[in-house]
Amino acid sequence: MKPSAKKFVRYEHQGKKSYGILDGAVISQIQGDLFGGGTQTTARIGLNEVRLLWPCEPLKILAVGLNYKSHLGDRPAPAKPELFWKPISCLLEPDGKIVIPEGAGNVHYEGELVVVIGKKTKRVSPDQAAGCIFGYTCGIDVSERDWQKGDLQWWRAKGADTFGPLGPAIAVGLDYKGSRLQTRVNGEVKQSQLLSDLLFDAAAVVSHASRCVTLLPGDVIYTGTPGTTSALKSGDVVEVEIDGIGILKNSVAA
Repeated sequence: MKPSAKKFVRYEHQGKKSYGILDGAVISQIQGDLFGGGTQTTARIGLNEVRLLWPCEPLKILAVGLNYKSHLGDRPAPAKPELFWKPISCLLEPDGKIVIPEGAGNVHYEGELVVVIGKKTKRVSPDQAAGCIFGYTCGIDVSERDWQKGDLQWWRAKGADTFGPLGPAIAVGLDYKGSRLQTRVNGEVKQSQLLSDLLFDAAAVVSHASRCVTLLPGDVIYTGTPGTTSALKSGDVVEVEIDGIGILKNSVAA
């Protein structure tokens, strides 16, 4: 039996934001920086007593398009990871509300595995990149399809406020290739795919990005979505579950 991954969370309790290690329904507080020698303390708190935040504080967010054969449709497979930016301001915590912007009429979910960078990463090979990954979490690359098709850049189609749900925890030591990603809307399964089906795995994506962009601890990369997607409406509840990480749950509001 494989050992379970260690899960790290970022949370708010009584106005204070902290990192912790999640074990079941109990969080052990970490003193110091998650990526720079933080130490576990004896302080314990129940998961039901805190508000979970997005699990790290990235300086930049990258994302990959067209990274599963099941998402290509009639498009050819890309020769390299096709990366784009999402702004920090799009991040949304677990249980937060995805807000459909004014003028948007075709907002879709995209359930994704998200890579969390653990150390400064610049011009590394895929083998080296694997050692630069801190862990993995769940994400929803919320996308306005009409804006995506009609705008020259995806600044609002992929980057509107609340279009980057992230969490609930960072799984460290997870062999993600043995995990399944599942996206549900109002309890109905909409996407289900083994993460081993990624066209470009996490290490290949990190290596490619690092050729031109220096990645820093806490930076995140959404690795792409499988299958097909459909429009969301106010009142919908989206859940992305990845084996070994947990469930990211967000509701939708107009």
